[in-house]
Amino acid sequence: MTAYDIIRKPVVTEASMAATADRKYTFVVDKRANKIEIAKAIEKIFEVKVEKVTTMNYDGKKKRMGAARPGRRSAWKKAIVKLTEDSKTIELFEEMV
Repeated sequence: MTAYDIIRKPVVTEASMAATADRKYTFVVDKRANKIEIAKAIEKIFEVKVEKVTTMNYDGKKKRMGAARPGRRSAWKKAIVKLTEDSKTIELFEEMV
C-alpha cells in the first residue's frame, strides 16, 4: 500500500476545522492501516512531523431505498493527526479556513 492508498480524503466539518488551531488534522483513512502507517503516510505526503495519531472506526449506517430491503453504507475509519510544535502546517486545511 502506498501513502496515497492509506490517506483517502480530508474530513471538512466545523469541528475538524476548529481543531486545526491545535495542529490537529482529520482524514478518512484505509480501514486496514494502523497508526504507524498513517503517521508515515502523512509525513511523506505533506512533509510534516507527526506527534500523535488517534483513530476511530465507524460502522456504515442502515439505509433504505423505497420499499426494498434495507442496505448499509460502507464502514470507514477516521484518523486525527496531531503535528509537533516545530512542524509546518498542512496547507490544504489552511486554505479552507
